[in-house]
Amino acid sequence: MKRKVSVIGAGFVGTMTAQKIVEKDLADVTLLDIVEGLPQGRAIDIMQSAPVEGFDRKITGSNNFAETEHSDIVVFTAGFPRAPGMSREELALKNGGIVKSVVETIARHAPDCIIIMVTNPLDVMTHLAWKTSGFPAERVMGMGGILDTARYRAFLAEELNVSAGNVETMILGSHGDTMVPVATHTTAGGIPVSRLIGKERLDAIIERTKNGGAEIVNLLKSGSAWHAPSSSAVAMVEAILGDSKRIFPVSAYLTGQYGIEDVHIGVPVKLGASGIEEIYEIALSDEELKGLKRSAGAVSKTFEDLKIS
Repeated sequence: MKRKVSVIGAGFVGTMTAQKIVEKDLADVTLLDIVEGLPQGRAIDIMQSAPVEGFDRKITGSNNFAETEHSDIVVFTAGFPRAPGMSREELALKNGGIVKSVVETIARHAPDCIIIMVTNPLDVMTHLAWKTSGFPAERVMGMGGILDTARYRAFLAEELNVSAGNVETMILGSHGDTMVPVATHTTAGGIPVSRLIGKERLDAIIERTKNGGAEIVNLLKSGSAWHAPSSSAVAMVEAILGDSKRIFPVSAYLTGQYGIEDVHIGVPVKLGASGIEEIYEIALSDEELKGLKRSAGAVSKTFEDLKIS
């Protein structure tokens, strides 16, 4: 079946997202960026790897956002990266104008697409994209929960010296400092992690997860993470195009679930061909539920403070 995914932003995250989509044979890709020559050059480079990697999907680069036309999915990675010491609120002000402008173009040329937001601050930008596009809520979502959960699983597996595939957990809430690791649903090989790791050490791992992106930013000095973010975005693309009904923590629009409404926040959802097909309300401890509501409140306040004409 002929499928098309447009990737907005030809930086490291966008380029790797495009590369993984064609290598997995998920769809043809259009890579878009405002910098002349950048998406074209990176698309040609990826295309020339096809004889070695063995994929047949097509990839092209463009500076014309109208070429999102006929896209099944648009993955939005464009924007300024988070610099050392920069708050997510400051980043929202820088990236909000970019998101609004480009999403207006997407809505005109690809009115039936699904939007996956990767640009930070993720939950705020996802809500802005939804408001700007006018799309149904099930067709606009953010990637953060998958990335945060992957980081947490990786750290736990490293601590326990087990396969990351044996670690099951979920992180809800905002993709940021107020994320909520769900300890009541965290196991390794079916064993509650709280029985395997002491509270003090587990709290330290949770804190490292909350600062996972900042840790990489501080080490790189310039730029931010791109391997795990692109993998997380592609997992969502694969679930939607394959109609696989996978359950992921995704930034979704809530209408009363968990006692929260009118905000995008990370919760467990089922992804399929139509986008978010179901939002699950899982059992949370009182503390976890309070944390989720606190996280949603922080996202709402940041969005309200975002002044975009």
